[in-house]
Amino acid sequence: MLSAFLSAFKTPDLRKKILFTLGIIAIYRFGATLPSPGVAYGNVQQCIAVMQEGDTNGVFTLLNLFSGGALMSLSVFALGIMPYITASIILQLLTVVIPRLEQLRKEGQAGQAKITQYTRYLTLGLAILQSSAFVALARSGQLFQNQCDDYPIVPETSLPTWVTLTALVTTMTAGTGVVMWLGELVTDRGVGNGMSVLIFTSIAARLPSEGWTILKNQGAWGFAGIIAVVLVVIALVVYIEQAQRRIPVQYAKRMVGRRMYGGTSTYIPMKVNQAGVIPVIFASSLLYIPRLVLDFLRSDNPSSTYIFVEKYFADPTSWSYITLYGLLIIFFTYFYVSITFNPTEIADNMKKYGGFVPGIRPGKPTADYLGFISSRITAPGSLYLAAIAVLPNLFFIALDSQQYQNFPFGGTAVLIMVGVGLETVKQIESQLMQRSYEGFLR
Repeated sequence: MLSAFLSAFKTPDLRKKILFTLGIIAIYRFGATLPSPGVAYGNVQQCIAVMQEGDTNGVFTLLNLFSGGALMSLSVFALGIMPYITASIILQLLTVVIPRLEQLRKEGQAGQAKITQYTRYLTLGLAILQSSAFVALARSGQLFQNQCDDYPIVPETSLPTWVTLTALVTTMTAGTGVVMWLGELVTDRGVGNGMSVLIFTSIAARLPSEGWTILKNQGAWGFAGIIAVVLVVIALVVYIEQAQRRIPVQYAKRMVGRRMYGGTSTYIPMKVNQAGVIPVIFASSLLYIPRLVLDFLRSDNPSSTYIFVEKYFADPTSWSYITLYGLLIIFFTYFYVSITFNPTEIADNMKKYGGFVPGIRPGKPTADYLGFISSRITAPGSLYLAAIAVLPNLFFIALDSQQYQNFPFGGTAVLIMVGVGLETVKQIESQLMQRSYEGFLR
C-alpha cells in the first residue's frame, strides 16, 4: 500500500489529484472550526468543557462525531454531510415506491444526474429543518443537556432576535451546500468518493482528543489495552469488508451481425456486508428517539414511566438497550438488502445477454438461487454489523463511565473509516494502473 502511495506521488496527474483533495480537506476543517455569526464562541467552549467533565450521554453525540465536533460548536459546517446522507437514503428508499424514480434509475447516466439534482434539493430542505432545530435546542439549553445555563450560546444583541436566528440558519444551510459542493469536487477532480472522504476526515479529526481523554482517565496500560482491542477490531472489519461470495456466470456465444460475442466466464461478487453502515445509522436514529423525548420531558419529579424508559431504553449500558440495538441492526440489514439487491432484475439482465449460472436454469430459477444465496450471506453480515455496533456500549460497561458515548474507536466510526480507507486505496491503485501498466514493458 505504501509503495502505491509513493508511486502515486511520482505520477504528476495523480499527485495533483491527491494534493487537490488535501486542499479541500483543509478548507473543510477550517469551516468546521469557523463560528457562525451570532454565536458566542467562548461560551460554546465553556459548555463543551462542562459536557466533557460530566455526563455525555446525549442524543447528538453521534452527529457531533460525524461532523468532527462542529455540531456542538455551531460552526459554519455544523451540519456536515449528514443532511446529504439522509437525503440520499430517502431517495434510495423512495426509488422502490415511486415508479418515476425507478424509471430514472434505469435510464443510466442522464437519469442518475436527475436523481442527484433531486438529492441536492432535498439536502438543502433537510439542512433548513435541522439547522432550525439545532439553533432552537441550543437557545433552550437542550443541545448541552441544560448544563450550560450560565453560558448563553446565542446572547442577546442590539439586533432583533429573529434577525440573528435567520442569519444562523442561513449560514448553516449555506455551509451544508458548500460541503456538498466540496464533496463533489473531490469526486470529480480528486481521488474520488468525495462525500465519504469528508466523513472520514470528520471522524479522524476526533481521534486525537478522544484518545487523549482515554489516556488521562485510564492510564498508559488501559490506553494500550484499548489500542490492542482496536487493532483487532480493525483487522476483523477489513477481513469481513473484503469477504465476498463469487457466483460463477457463463455467457454463451452468439452472433451479432458478423461478429461473435460471448463465450466468456465471469462472476457476481456478493459481499458479506452488502448493506454497509446504513443499518447502523437507521437503528441508531430509532434508539435516539427515546433519549430525545426524555430530554424534552426532563423534570425534577419524573414519573415511573419516565424512569422505566430511561433505565431500559435510553441507557446505552443497559442490556435491554444493547439487545434491542442489535436486533434492530439485524432487521434493517435484511430490509436494506431486500431493497437494494433485486435478484429478479439481475436474472433478467443475465438472460437478456445470454448469461447463466452453471447448473441453474435461466430466469426464475436463477432469481430464486440468487435470492437464496443473498439471504444466507446476509445472516453473518448482519451479525457482524450488530457485534461491531454494540462494541462501544460494551466499552461503557467495562470502563464504568459515560465519558465514551462518542467513542471513536469502535462501532460506526470504525466501519466508516475502514470502508472509506479501503475504497480510497482501490481508487488510487486503479488510477495508477491505468497510467503505468507494466504488462508489456517487462
